[in-house]
Amino acid sequence: MSAHAASTSFEDDARDLHDHGKKVSPGEIAIGVVIGRTSEFFDFFVYAIASVIVFPTLVFPYVDRLQGTIYSFAVFALAFIARPLGSVIFIAVDRLYGRSAKLTIALFLLGTATVAMGFLPGYAQVGNWSVVLLSILRIAQGIALAGAWDGLASLLSLNAPEGRRGWYAMLPQLGAPFGLLVASGLFAFFVATLPAADFIDWGWRYPFFVAFAINVVALFARLRLVVTPEFTTLFESRALQPAPVLDTIRAEGRTIVLGAFAPLASFALFHMVTVFPLSW
Repeated sequence: MSAHAASTSFEDDARDLHDHGKKVSPGEIAIGVVIGRTSEFFDFFVYAIASVIVFPTLVFPYVDRLQGTIYSFAVFALAFIARPLGSVIFIAVDRLYGRSAKLTIALFLLGTATVAMGFLPGYAQVGNWSVVLLSILRIAQGIALAGAWDGLASLLSLNAPEGRRGWYAMLPQLGAPFGLLVASGLFAFFVATLPAADFIDWGWRYPFFVAFAINVVALFARLRLVVTPEFTTLFESRALQPAPVLDTIRAEGRTIVLGAFAPLASFALFHMVTVFPLSW
């Protein structure tokens, strides 16, 4: 059986499971998109918060607190650097095995990498291997997040009611504050209820374990959408079709650079005001 046939078979099975002959409403798409984005940003913010209040003590105890925090933020940046590699990898997965397989693998990798951080041994147990393991898992998060971007935000915008496209296009952005609220709430609970020694020893690990459960919910919410006729139609019309990387760079290289750096100020400011103040 060819890869294309396998892809078709996988997605037909998923479509049979979820399709009940009804058109998916914009509201249902919005719920799936927000759940998916919340799970992604929850995974990222769990690490971001731990990089301030846990990892400087657990992974970088051999330097002072400020320098340990800077090292933690350096590891935090690895996920963003890894995203282009993740895009290349998951475009290939998409073409070989289909969108459902791509999304399943991406969310499984994202959840597994986040949960694995919850089992991370400290510098006192394994020395510099603690830093190496943390870096590898952080890179895995970045690769996975690149594959988890599935075009559902575009599907939501294109299926929005007339006159409300801007409103519906905004909804995916709610994933970031929702993910931050859930991650912050979990850490706040454990910090408030545990002695400092117990929190550093084991309490900080539980928010990482919660990530896998959230990703499972997000996976089923989104799989229901990527197998819908609306989503398939948009791909067949090339409205959501991935383009070859080199061809895209040749044709739109300047636009890609501008598009990559234009949001830099907003993303940098967002992380600065949500995470960095915790170091104080």
